[in-house]
Amino acid sequence: MNTTEALQRFEETANYYLHQLDDFSMEQLKRQPSEDEWSLGQMYLHLIHSALYMQLRNVEQCLAPGEDSVASIAEKTREGTEIFDQGSFPPIRVHVPPSPQYTPVQPESKEQLIQGLNTVIGRMKETLPKLEQVPLQNTVPHPRFGPLNSKEWFLLIEMHYRHHLLQMDRLRAFLECNV
Repeated sequence: MNTTEALQRFEETANYYLHQLDDFSMEQLKRQPSEDEWSLGQMYLHLIHSALYMQLRNVEQCLAPGEDSVASIAEKTREGTEIFDQGSFPPIRVHVPPSPQYTPVQPESKEQLIQGLNTVIGRMKETLPKLEQVPLQNTVPHPRFGPLNSKEWFLLIEMHYRHHLLQMDRLRAFLECNV
């Protein structure tokens, strides 16, 4: 998938997330299936924060190489190569133990989630034209996938949002069973 197609697909997915907010109360958005599982609202904040403060930040670092971005001769990990070859994450559940560094807080309001998603959409649209100007050898390492260039970081955002649709389905089913 090229970056223009990825942006279009990302916008469709992000707009789906936006429309889904109409179906939930704040109480539902904060309800967790268990103590060590995220609520729907936490999942939304995870998507927003990872795009803004990790993935898009790393795109920017590739655009303006400095200490954090290097012309890499290292290669992606096997897992990273597979994900980009497939164009998606495998449809498996990833469970990270709760921690202050990784676990999102509960959302304050639906407006916070709406604003956050709209901010990510806007940043993605602003970033797309810049991607053509960047040498692909400028990379920033991903903790699991190895060095990624600006286009790969950009594509990763779309794949990440699409991957969390599975979690949304699980959480929706939980909420429907616990009305």
